[in-house]
Amino acid sequence: MLRTHTCGELRIDHVNQEVTLSGWVQRVRDKGGMIWIDLRDRYGITQLIFDESKTDEKVVETARSLGREFVIKAGGKVVERFSKNDKIPTGDIELDVESLEILNKSKVPPFTIEDDTDGGEDLRMKYRYLDLRRGPVRRSLELRHKMLQETRKYLDSQKFMEVETPFLIKSTPEGARDFVVPSRIHHGEFYALPQSPQTFKQLLMVSGYDRYFQIVKCFRDEDLRADRQPEFTQIDCEMSFVEREDILATFEGLIKHLFKNVKGVELTEVDRMSYDDAMKYYGSDKPDTRFDMKFVELNDVAQGKGFNVFDSAELVVGIVAKGCSEYTRKQVDELTEYVKRPQIGAKGLVYVKYNVDGSLKSSVDKFYSQDDLKTWADKMSAIPGDLILVLSGEKNHTRNALNELRLRMGSDLGLRDKNTFKALWVLDFPLLEWDEETKRFHAMHHPFTSPLLDDLDKLDTDPGAAKANAYDMVINGVEVGGGSIRIYDRGVQQKMFDCLGFTPEEAKKQFGFLMDAFEYGAPPHGGIAYGFDRLCALFGGSDSIRDYIAFPKNNSGRDVMIDSPSTISNEQLDELSLGVKKLQEK
Repeated sequence: MLRTHTCGELRIDHVNQEVTLSGWVQRVRDKGGMIWIDLRDRYGITQLIFDESKTDEKVVETARSLGREFVIKAGGKVVERFSKNDKIPTGDIELDVESLEILNKSKVPPFTIEDDTDGGEDLRMKYRYLDLRRGPVRRSLELRHKMLQETRKYLDSQKFMEVETPFLIKSTPEGARDFVVPSRIHHGEFYALPQSPQTFKQLLMVSGYDRYFQIVKCFRDEDLRADRQPEFTQIDCEMSFVEREDILATFEGLIKHLFKNVKGVELTEVDRMSYDDAMKYYGSDKPDTRFDMKFVELNDVAQGKGFNVFDSAELVVGIVAKGCSEYTRKQVDELTEYVKRPQIGAKGLVYVKYNVDGSLKSSVDKFYSQDDLKTWADKMSAIPGDLILVLSGEKNHTRNALNELRLRMGSDLGLRDKNTFKALWVLDFPLLEWDEETKRFHAMHHPFTSPLLDDLDKLDTDPGAAKANAYDMVINGVEVGGGSIRIYDRGVQQKMFDCLGFTPEEAKKQFGFLMDAFEYGAPPHGGIAYGFDRLCALFGGSDSIRDYIAFPKNNSGRDVMIDSPSTISNEQLDELSLGVKKLQEK
């Protein structure tokens, strides 16, 4: 081997040992008679020293010829450093170099390979193979690796079997857009890349593999953002002969195991909340419960006083920002402009300052007396020193806007500490949601989600009122996973397809294989999938999953390093019956 030790391995007890190191030149410091080189590999940095009065002349000459990112092999004796560096684990020693070999030269890199680099994101993505040498990126991938190993360890201990499912599957109309793959052999026919292994894991339950998991790539052709990529990884799991409580207990266990063994954090409690309560009190189905600031509805005390903005609103609702009555007019105006941004879309913001002397000052004093405002404050459990912020309008839109304001206030007040973790199960989602554009119901999760047992009859009478036996895991306001108890009865599955507007022929064409399988003894089953990239970002304290993917796409869905997606040749298009020549023949 070209090394006896790594660049992060040597310590004071290695002094006087003859060793060989290999790695990349981080930097060179030439002080005339002395040369120091920082040598880096995946494991760390070791300082090399060259003393012109003692070191072989050719070795010194070679050292002076080195540039950043040259790949070298250095041999010599480990010595104690005169000036120690307590910022790196190898800071007590250095290597007194006796032999030096250049294994490969390097062009000057387009940005510095340092923790604090001078390279912008676009440049670093173009040269991702260089960016991956940087400490922060390496540590992110080390965290991902640790998460992978601990996930497998826990699920194996719970008797789950890891099974791989196909990547070339059938396109389905529900959910996000599929990436499609044309077939060369079967002209005019297409595979799709899986959005999830959903139907296959259900088939595995029919097959008797009662505890399945897979850490699997999934693909969705949808608009991108910081926590979304066209290809992503999920921890996909399914269990047979279980009820919801069994699944919640098992996968609370997984989350607690990961926090304990990866973060060293004891996650003692996972709260529960219904979807209806999440929307009513937080305006979101993924509420950040690290801080309170619950919504309080004010229709009964704010309407009928002549303020038309409130009187004409479907919902008047507010939050209390504790200890913020001293906010200046400028600060309140900034909050008003924030909620009026197009992305949020509120028309305005009403505030009430509950001053420390007990008086109340609002932006609507013209319409409301001190007694009126005191009634608001009492209903909202506000006390002197607090600031009340109120929005109004159409119910769903107003709740969404107030959710954004609540999160902004939580951040401004330091209530969203990335080192504090609060986990939550959100339960009992609507089974279906109505789409005005297509004039039909769509599955809130997917077509195989079971309604709650008590709501089964609603599939015939009032499908929109049916609740799903579904659950999402939310941590710090991030949805990290979700799943459901599945439909395993062919008759109920057919009813679900009917509610979704599928004709029997369409259901047969799309999912006939699954319906047929249900006739051969399908067990009660359910499952969950965790977004693995999101979990890694959450554990690493980042808002972007790209930091935890070795070769991510950018915000436009492009890989700028390999220039993908790209065009293909006319010959390839013709082979796939997609070229101009083939289309003209048709």
